[in-house]
Amino acid sequence: MNGLSLSLVRGAATSPFKRVGRPGAVLPAGRVVLPPAPVPPGPLAAYSRICGFAEPDPVPLTYPHVLGFPPAMRLMTRRDFPLPVLGLVHTWIEITGHRTLHPADELGLTVYADGLTPHRRGTEVTIVTEARLGGELVWESRSGYLSRHATGATAAPAPPPAASPDLPAVAQWRLPSGLGRRYAAASGDRNPIHLHPLTARLFGFPRHIAHGMWTVARCLAEAGTGDGAGEPRRIRSVRADFKAPVLLPATVTYAAAGAAFQVRSGSRVHLTGSAARGD
Repeated sequence: MNGLSLSLVRGAATSPFKRVGRPGAVLPAGRVVLPPAPVPPGPLAAYSRICGFAEPDPVPLTYPHVLGFPPAMRLMTRRDFPLPVLGLVHTWIEITGHRTLHPADELGLTVYADGLTPHRRGTEVTIVTEARLGGELVWESRSGYLSRHATGATAAPAPPPAASPDLPAVAQWRLPSGLGRRYAAASGDRNPIHLHPLTARLFGFPRHIAHGMWTVARCLAEAGTGDGAGEPRRIRSVRADFKAPVLLPATVTYAAAGAAFQVRSGSRVHLTGSAARGD
């Protein structure tokens, strides 16, 4: 059993005993650090295929998040981490790539927790992942993860829903029932809400749902195909907000205009985002 599997087992064992939403909850102060290492070619190739990237070199902007998932799990399954890791829902992510990365680059990773925030549906934690090459910060992300639970007076009131722009449709994707299991095999993210209808129902979902990070990566892969007018500039940063889960199987529409993009089915918007390009 590898370290990630042990973290998942530990998270499953400790999650039922964590009292979410308790007053005065604090995050562990330590950081999880992985020493520099090149990107494993097999997992990178599998990830690129399932997300729709044409080639694994350069490294897709979203892939260091996958490399940072094992240390993030190690952090979030610690006994002193205040939220149960099982059933956590990814709510948003911001990624900035400060330079183009290649599989031979030996990236050192640092992961830490950076704040608990009351949410109308529970408590949200921000997890930061940083990648360094020769000591230089070359990539970073900030992610929000929601632990759903009954809220009290400390929870932030629900803001009025913002209207999503009606972006023009670009492509339609048919997502099979096994997508979550295939992405889990490539990424290591085996959260049960993504794997089977039965395990998803244990956490309040009618069926299993697509990984939010697969959806973001698929959008960037689609955006990176360009318009036939020449090589597109690389996407150097992205912000994505996960608005509604994509229940599997599903047929969804990718829509985009300028920097903005979204994934929707009918009138329901599942994801909105904005991507910035650079040299």
